[in-house]
Amino acid sequence: MIYQAEKGNCTIALAGDTMLTRKLTPFKESRFLALRELVRGADAAFANLEGTVHTWDEGTPGITQGTFMTTAPRLLEDLKWHGINMVSCANNHAFDYGEGGVLANIRHLDNAGIAHAGTGRNLAEARAPAFLDTPNGRVAVVAATATFRPWNQAGEQRPDLRGRPGINPLGFQTDYRIDSAAFDQVKRISRELGFDKSHERARKHFYSDKEMPDAKSAELSLLGNRYVLGEKFSIETEANERDLQDNLRWIREARRQADWLIVSVHCHEFGGASLLTASSRAELEETAGFVVRFAHQAIDEGADIFVGHGSHFPMGIEIYQGKPIFYSVGNFIFQNETVGFFPADAYERFDLDLKATPSDFLDARTAGGKKGHPSDPAYWENMFAVCGFHGGTLKEVRIHPIDQGFGRARPQRGRPLLAEGDVANRVIERVMQLSKPYNTKILNRDGVGMIEL
Repeated sequence: MIYQAEKGNCTIALAGDTMLTRKLTPFKESRFLALRELVRGADAAFANLEGTVHTWDEGTPGITQGTFMTTAPRLLEDLKWHGINMVSCANNHAFDYGEGGVLANIRHLDNAGIAHAGTGRNLAEARAPAFLDTPNGRVAVVAATATFRPWNQAGEQRPDLRGRPGINPLGFQTDYRIDSAAFDQVKRISRELGFDKSHERARKHFYSDKEMPDAKSAELSLLGNRYVLGEKFSIETEANERDLQDNLRWIREARRQADWLIVSVHCHEFGGASLLTASSRAELEETAGFVVRFAHQAIDEGADIFVGHGSHFPMGIEIYQGKPIFYSVGNFIFQNETVGFFPADAYERFDLDLKATPSDFLDARTAGGKKGHPSDPAYWENMFAVCGFHGGTLKEVRIHPIDQGFGRARPQRGRPLLAEGDVANRVIERVMQLSKPYNTKILNRDGVGMIEL
């Protein structure tokens, strides 16, 4: 043994959605600095960089109904100061400022020396892993997003035309399975409103049979949803086969090139029983079925860690084949209310004129903080995880609750501190309960969650 990395010892920290709009370096709270030391103490510290790193004149506003999330390039130094050295860029905000924003984001991350994956100048680059060299080995990350609009996807290169900048997609299809009585009614609606003839015309024009199934099949499309004849009602999701196989191919490649491998997926999609009963997003309890299957496949192909994010609150943890699956690590830095500028489209959604300010827009969309993220503590009580490997084997998983200042003033909330007291206990209890379906046991040890391995 001549290299330190041959010992198989490594510590990897995993943080969730990071929406950074303000400096981190001025603050001195003990719990803030303690959090920083935990992140900096890891060999690799991963986060989902949710947004576009660009200046106001880089990129053109895209089409979205969420926050046009912007991080100023100078703030990347603060992110590094906090210890983050690997990021995913594959998320639904990566394309907020179009192809120009994607390219600006790549350029600024390269200049800052932060390893990043999930977007690229073409599809191959977006799918490819990023690498970080550490004293304890080379760490790779492959990053994809299941939440995106069709035009956000990176495009393939061709011999005669360059590819399209964009995200690495993990597309999926949702099947709404319904019984025969309901299926007959949906068929009737489609027939009586002329959708059947519309589909017939499309099949005779430029669309493939796959895109427009024959009217006699046991499936039909209505108002953008796919209905399948079944014995009972259920909702099933399936990953796009091409995206699935391409991502697994790059996972295998990363496994051959790195000592440690993280696979990251950004996803707003949910599943399970709570999908039919939850009255708010924060009450949803399980991720979509296709994500669970992909997480297992990723580990089967060599991933050491699977980390999900996108829900903006913690979800369950599974130990599969001795490797951890975090279905969501929630938010890490949640400063999406102090973005410096928004395009006209955002203001027009709420009938705001050209004199409106960013705060006017933010107040309008949350009814003055009475709905959305500001109204629910679930979005502001989160976690980050630290995984310790020894001799090549997972030996420890620590869940550190974090407090992001629910109910505090807009200029302050969103910056994370180590949680204590009731907040810490609520976070650990939530993760405990949501991990039970995976037979994962978590202990609360003085405000830190410890997984029994």
